[in-house]
Amino acid sequence: MRNFAYRKCTTLSEVTGLLGGEGVFLLAGGTDLLVGMRGGKYSPRLILDIKSIPELKVLREDEAGITIGAAVTLNQIERFEPVAKNVPVLAKACHHIGSFSIRNRGTLAGNICNASPAADTAAALYCLGALVNIAGPGGERSLAIEDFFVAPGKTALNKGELVVSVLIPKPYPAGKGIYYKASRTGSVDLATVGVAVQKRDDGIRIAVSAVAPTPVRAKAVEKAVNGGSTDWNAAAALVKDDIIPITDLRGSREYRCHLAEVLVRRGLAEIMEV
Repeated sequence: MRNFAYRKCTTLSEVTGLLGGEGVFLLAGGTDLLVGMRGGKYSPRLILDIKSIPELKVLREDEAGITIGAAVTLNQIERFEPVAKNVPVLAKACHHIGSFSIRNRGTLAGNICNASPAADTAAALYCLGALVNIAGPGGERSLAIEDFFVAPGKTALNKGELVVSVLIPKPYPAGKGIYYKASRTGSVDLATVGVAVQKRDDGIRIAVSAVAPTPVRAKAVEKAVNGGSTDWNAAAALVKDDIIPITDLRGSREYRCHLAEVLVRRGLAEIMEV
């Protein structure tokens, strides 16, 4: 691990003025950065500690919805009453990430900024229609979560931009939401397949992770169920129309297709019983 400079930032403008430089990395939870540095994946020249920036520490509910700052930890989100009460699918997804100690440091922003196809929180955020609030040298902007993921390891962030917060907009879904994760070794491992199912006023919404270059909506299943189908087996089988899984050390393409169908069917049965 080579030497690097460290700077504790207290304002967004301070960060955006430095972030575009070569070898500049952000430190919030650090659960990915520190492991990557030890393993030689990352070799920062400058680390910007953003944990003390007020806008990034926000965790509140107001007339717009629930705002989750980029420095808010996964455990804080899971325990936040408006999340547990109104959008439990997100609380469940947060709970499935790593160990308790990892969730005590890891952040929602970090989970999505890694742009892993297997990101647990992404499927829940897709179902909730979350918005990602971004700041950079050109000012501030917001993106729908489905537009934030571009490719494995790549987000829609431009050079010098960072995620400030994630908004779960009102009105909240009136129905039940669940998140299932299948993995080799439990929550401490990346998902082999993750499935979120959310009952909403406008119908069922389903999202799947670890089965495509980015998390995806199971739109064929949604169309069947929202069109009146009550055959969960037939509806769940349609998930294969929206996924393009790969074979890797966590499972084969065929196994992932099977898991996705099983978890979607299980989610539909549980959600529609309520």
